[in-house]
Amino acid sequence: MDVQVGDTIIMKKQHPCGCDRFAVTRTGMDFKIKCEKCGHEVMVPRQKAEKNIKKIIRPE
Repeated sequence: MDVQVGDTIIMKKQHPCGCDRFAVTRTGMDFKIKCEKCGHEVMVPRQKAEKNIKKIIRPE
């Protein structure tokens, strides 16, 4: 799966604040994603993140 820094991803599961949109701030073996509603940053293993991605939105 081609996820790049700056992309917005929509996940299958929501963050506890209720938002399912996250901004990708780092890629590699882990993804560092930031919730777009509350700003909380989370490190997620690549395999788990790719499994839970519903849609990737790229900036134009």
